[in-house]
Amino acid sequence: MSGVGTLLVQILRFFLYAGLYLLLISGPDFVLFNLGWCFFYLGFLLFLPISTPIVVQLLLGFGLGYMMDVFFDSGGVHAAAAVLVAYLRPWVLRLLTPRDGYDAQDSVNIHQMGAQWVMVYLLLLIGIHHAAFFLLELGSFQALGLTLAKILVSTLYTGLVFLIIQLVFFPTRRRSR
Repeated sequence: MSGVGTLLVQILRFFLYAGLYLLLISGPDFVLFNLGWCFFYLGFLLFLPISTPIVVQLLLGFGLGYMMDVFFDSGGVHAAAAVLVAYLRPWVLRLLTPRDGYDAQDSVNIHQMGAQWVMVYLLLLIGIHHAAFFLLELGSFQALGLTLAKILVSTLYTGLVFLIIQLVFFPTRRRSR
């Protein structure tokens, strides 16, 4: 795919993840027991191509988080957590590098990387995002038990949603060995 085609796909992905979250998933119908929130917009950052430069990831993370902060009047917690994930994503990818390395066209894909790799990747980055988000939102350690429960339930909820998305919507193209 050409550079312009790739850019258009990424712009479409941005508006798909952000739009679905803003218009549908952020509502009260998608909250589990008042403990679990699915931060669907995070999928845009997590499923970027592996070769995306860190500066671009940081800018996209800030833009996406800032957009959520504007819509939810959340004072920067979405932006801070999204930028943290964008910053740590290359380190997590390095930590999880397969023996053969990544191909230039690789993306985070359960069919290419395997279920175990994707689950570790998602749980690490989603857990980091949710810990940063809920701890910043709390602003103190007064209700730490409830906050830890929110982090755990929301991480599992968001991770499960992303695993289902991976299985249903991502292509099954296998890597050639």
